[in-house]
Amino acid sequence: MFKHLLVATDGSALSESAAQMAVGLAKENNATVTGIYMVRPFHMTIYSAEMVGYTEDEFLASDRARAEEYLTTVRNIAAHAGVECDTVAASGSHPYEAILDTAKERNCDLIVMASHGHGGIRGLLIGSETQKVLTHSHLPVLVVRPPV
Repeated sequence: MFKHLLVATDGSALSESAAQMAVGLAKENNATVTGIYMVRPFHMTIYSAEMVGYTEDEFLASDRARAEEYLTTVRNIAAHAGVECDTVAASGSHPYEAILDTAKERNCDLIVMASHGHGGIRGLLIGSETQKVLTHSHLPVLVVRPPV
């Protein structure tokens, strides 16, 4: 059914679960997987205390190292299952756009990603990349939610 799955990761345990699910589906369908992580531009909001004093070069180097770590996790999950996998460290200000652009460029037929379940006012205020992908995607999207 599916031949090429795109799985987005943010390094969280839930996105690792999404990668496990994507790889399992790929194995069942003799499909390939592409993992994607969004390398953020320097002007974006700092998200951790250790980033406050970074120069632009230090920030980008740190985020690229993070990307490699998270994408290596996806590659290892795929390798363990015997599933062909490549990865992309995309850049830009809007992760959902990078996810959709990569899916189109790579001819993916399913996007798999986690949703951390931020609903209500918090979900409205911080936004949800998963929600944006769901809203703008012309492809099926499999959303992995946290356990209840």
